[in-house]
Amino acid sequence: MLEIKKQSFSETFSIYLDKRMLKILLLGSISGFPWVLIGSSLSLWLKEDGLSRSTIGWAGLIFGVYAFNYLWAPLVDRIQIPFLTKKVGHRRGWIILMQLLILVSLFLWSIINPTENLALVITVGLLIAIASATQDITVDALRIEQIAEHEGKSMAAGAAMAVVGWWSGYKLGGVLSLFAAEYLQKAGFENYWQLTFLILGVLVILMNIGLMFIDETGSSERQSNQKETDKLISSKFKKKNLLTQFLTWIGGTIGGPIISFFNKNGFSIAIGILGFVFLFKVGEAFLGRMSIIFYKEIGFSKTDIAIYSKTLGWITTVIFTLLGGLFVIRSGVLKAMFLAGIIMATTNLLFSVLAWSGKSELLFAIAVIFDDIAAAFATVAFVAFISLLVDRAYTATQYALLASIGTAGRTTLASSSGALVDWLNGDWGTFFILTALMVIPSLIILWIMKDKLKLSEK
Repeated sequence: MLEIKKQSFSETFSIYLDKRMLKILLLGSISGFPWVLIGSSLSLWLKEDGLSRSTIGWAGLIFGVYAFNYLWAPLVDRIQIPFLTKKVGHRRGWIILMQLLILVSLFLWSIINPTENLALVITVGLLIAIASATQDITVDALRIEQIAEHEGKSMAAGAAMAVVGWWSGYKLGGVLSLFAAEYLQKAGFENYWQLTFLILGVLVILMNIGLMFIDETGSSERQSNQKETDKLISSKFKKKNLLTQFLTWIGGTIGGPIISFFNKNGFSIAIGILGFVFLFKVGEAFLGRMSIIFYKEIGFSKTDIAIYSKTLGWITTVIFTLLGGLFVIRSGVLKAMFLAGIIMATTNLLFSVLAWSGKSELLFAIAVIFDDIAAAFATVAFVAFISLLVDRAYTATQYALLASIGTAGRTTLASSSGALVDWLNGDWGTFFILTALMVIPSLIILWIMKDKLKLSEK
């Protein structure tokens, strides 16, 4: 049973002053930044090079990698990186390796023309997605392991700080991307996006420097628990040879985390959780995938988008994520998810109003603010929920499994967002109404299983 103790407002807010929260903030930024590269930056790059909405939408399939990173999460949980693991630790070693791959990818993008080598551009984008999805496995595990298992309140606060960090990396990285591209374009550089990617590489380097200030804990205990599982599996084999040793390792690495999740939660509850997680943020993903294209088509410049959608959106997200964290701690994850679902649907309708009214900076600001409020509440509740569910012996694997299932719904289904807008003949208002309705199935599932979840406040 998950329990979250209710406290006074001042006691609850003081949790954010824990120095561990600053480290979690950085980890969130490391996780969020790559989404700028394969999200808004790639989309606008392709748009300004004359590619169609449908092409841009289908290019978003590279996000599908995030939906399947649980497949190799067990390997990340156990395999050590030569040299790096001994020098900087198991978790940080994996993160640094993936950051190096992202740096190489940015360099490759800086020398490619998408109209001539679209397949190569998407392939490099896929490499960034794979590296990002892989580092997320370790980032989430390292973030959770900063908090002890019995610190439920700190875990919820840590979830809020992780979300603030993620959006900081995503929003501020987006601001830098858009402003740099706009400046270089006005300066007369034809390859302004390629140069922008080199500038973004500097951020990757700075984040790796900050990573060195984050400590790793619980490594020996985690390895000990994993070995216990291996022994249990090994005892099932009568003979001991290379084959049985390999099967033992595979069973402990892949099967152990999944079996642990179902045993801990019960089969019916586990299935309900997976279904809800898959569908919860599909509507938000449809909107998010096409939002920057919508802003561009309705008449906003890259600078307008940077100010309203990125800078203003980041400030709003930070404030309401922290407040959302307090709401989760005081009211519980379940109530937060219902509230977030309702707000997400309502805010999507604001974009319909903006679409039908035409370009309006006031409506743009209002829609962005409320959309970020909804995203903040939804993400904090989601992160806190699955963080409390994981077994510390399989932190990376179980969190990756749950997060990947959530990402699967958002990326695989939302890849058809551009095609849906084209099918509607560019009727953005109707498109946003449909995205609002997409949250209903998940809320129905949540309502059906709410009593089985048995979430309570303490």
